[in-house]
Amino acid sequence: MHVVVIGAGEVGSYIADRLSREGHDVGIIDIDREKLRRIDNASDVLTVCGSGTHPDTLRKAGIENADLLVAVTANDEVNLIASMLAKSNGVKQSVVRIEAAELRSESGKQVMTACGADLIIDPDAETAQEVLELLDFAGADEVARMVGGEVVVIGARLPAHAPLVGRTLGEIAKEFEPDWDFMVAAIRRGDETIIPRKDARLEADDHVRVVAKRRARPLVIELLGLDQSETSRVLLLGGGRTAELLAHGLADRGVQVVIVERDPVRARELAEALDDVQVHQGEITDDKLLDDIEIGRFGMVAALTGEDDANILACLFAKSAGAGETIATVHRLELLKILPDAGVDVALSPRTATANGVLRFVRGGVAAVATFLHGDVEVLELEVQPGSPADGELVRDLGLPKDALIAASVRDGKPQIIRGRSRLRGRDHVVVGAMPAAVDAVRSALG
Repeated sequence: MHVVVIGAGEVGSYIADRLSREGHDVGIIDIDREKLRRIDNASDVLTVCGSGTHPDTLRKAGIENADLLVAVTANDEVNLIASMLAKSNGVKQSVVRIEAAELRSESGKQVMTACGADLIIDPDAETAQEVLELLDFAGADEVARMVGGEVVVIGARLPAHAPLVGRTLGEIAKEFEPDWDFMVAAIRRGDETIIPRKDARLEADDHVRVVAKRRARPLVIELLGLDQSETSRVLLLGGGRTAELLAHGLADRGVQVVIVERDPVRARELAEALDDVQVHQGEITDDKLLDDIEIGRFGMVAALTGEDDANILACLFAKSAGAGETIATVHRLELLKILPDAGVDVALSPRTATANGVLRFVRGGVAAVATFLHGDVEVLELEVQPGSPADGELVRDLGLPKDALIAASVRDGKPQIIRGRSRLRGRDHVVVGAMPAAVDAVRSALG
């Protein structure tokens, strides 16, 4: 597949690098030569300096042969025009980043239709939604809802006291016979991620991804050794767009919200826009300010600025003061390994939400994709096509690669955790954990 990416910022460069590593041809466009130089040094992609709104620039990036356009600059207008030009050049699909609420609303529908975008994404809104999802699973660091929320994927690091520690997956499965409500779909130990089988034994500090029925939330929280208390007070450090969207969502849930924002003008805007939210103007690393607002009394502290160092330092201070869960947006992925020792419980990045949308189109025939900052494993939602090799077949007879696991299915609105003896039918929606190299084999079996 040939993909043209507009915008070589954090999101665009991540997508270009990931797709290139998977063997796709990628051309990336940006007006910033320095950003392109860094990509040239790190990735095997075609870089083109110029504007994504200029036909000649698009041609240099191979737009006439492209299967997919990904327009993810910080400028909505550039992304819209790039999509329009791509469609006029015969590009089948386009993914467009749009932040303006007016363009996403009913009043902007005509503009959106004219640009021909197949998927509209908003990384800020996706990041805010991730934090809201984490509220339901305090102590987890990943949450993804699949098949309309009937199935949930929970990622968490196992503490030593977790009831699952020291047991094999076979032993766990036997305890919960005959109908399972959850399944461990992936284990990361150190730098290695595996799709496990029944003889795999869980150890303290393993990072597991569990696929579960929605109703199993209390059971999974208990087995993973997660905190079962509810969060009633949340501190947001940084008052950007993500924080504003998140504050609205938290307030709607009845959560008490406090924001710290450096810029006086922006702090005033937030105070006027958010009726039930306390806004303080100041630096997020100002220990006196953080002491004054009693940072240690918050059940969740989320550092959401564009400065990784400040976010990490603020989380470290919050932990030392006794705060509950700490969340930091991280832009330099090389920092991920140090975060647990720096007081950061959860790392978020706007790039993963965007990558999930793009991979839906790259994978083809996939209803949803969830990727994660740690490890290459993907969780996919696919529909079993009538007449496919999987239609009417037992799962154990499908001959799927060892790096793929069908974990759950939903039929007529009813979720089921999949076993080897489970029989699939056309129109079932299934949730699959797989390494990238195994995805094509899964798609072939189901489609």
